[in-house]
Amino acid sequence: MIWAYPDFRLIVILGAVFVLLYLFYISRFWRINRRLKVEKRRLLTKLFLRSLYFILFLIAFAGPSIGTSTKEVKEEGKDIFLAVDLSQSMNATDIGPSRLQRIKFELKELIKSFPSDRIGLIIFSSEAYMQCPLTFDQNVLQLYIDGLNTGLVPNAGTDLSGPLRMAFDRFSNDPSPEVKSKSVVLISDGEDFGEDYESVISSLADAGIKVYSLGIGTESGSPIPRGNGVVIDPNTGKPAESKLDRTSLQRIAVETGGQYFEISDQTQEISNLVANLEQLKGGTIGTRQVETSSNKYFYFLLAGLVLSIIDMILPIKTIKL
Repeated sequence: MIWAYPDFRLIVILGAVFVLLYLFYISRFWRINRRLKVEKRRLLTKLFLRSLYFILFLIAFAGPSIGTSTKEVKEEGKDIFLAVDLSQSMNATDIGPSRLQRIKFELKELIKSFPSDRIGLIIFSSEAYMQCPLTFDQNVLQLYIDGLNTGLVPNAGTDLSGPLRMAFDRFSNDPSPEVKSKSVVLISDGEDFGEDYESVISSLADAGIKVYSLGIGTESGSPIPRGNGVVIDPNTGKPAESKLDRTSLQRIAVETGGQYFEISDQTQEISNLVANLEQLKGGTIGTRQVETSSNKYFYFLLAGLVLSIIDMILPIKTIKL
């Protein structure tokens, strides 16, 4: 509690309690010592001294802040790329209202947990595109996330290696030695029809870039909406069903030192993902001067301690022999 931003209600309550208790103490002290026939001058001296340092202690505990001072604050941050699958299968409704709509909601909440970090957005299906470079501007990120839809990318399948390679290239071209933590959050239902991604995984691991995979979907799956109907499997002539495939996502996470998380009908691990990202140690990205209230409690506390010591050591007798 500081006086620059006081909680007046709490101060009044604590002050009233203190006054009542102290008045009770004074009345007992006065009655007992009057019965012992102590001189009024000595009683008043004792009461004044004790009242003074009790008041000083109370002021010190309230944390008085008088005036302002400047303080240098170090800003620490991490670099995080969010890679979002926008293939047609992300329109599946096994996770309501749809996989993509759920991801959009979760991402908007996720980025609020990292206000001092640079976050970028990559979208992909069969190809990967940089939707938003690394930025501190969360308002811009929110706008890009709001606009995510499966029509932004070609839909000829899903290639998980594309966004990983793009994130690696951007990290490599922007070394930023002050930033100690660089990571990728790969979000997909896991259905991978791309080329072998062993080389890019090896490059990410060697560079210390961790991939945290977030799988979304269910094992039972669901049809994929398209217009007023659903996507038809050309091989069977029946509605195509998209199911969560954890295998690729788990492997990518393990081999880069990251971790796999999931949103399904049985598991909701977005909070665990946020917690793991928060544990990553960021580097110093800059310093700035902030104006803070100057706390002066120490002076009142010191004065109270001095007076209490004087009360104990001075030969002020309460009983005259």
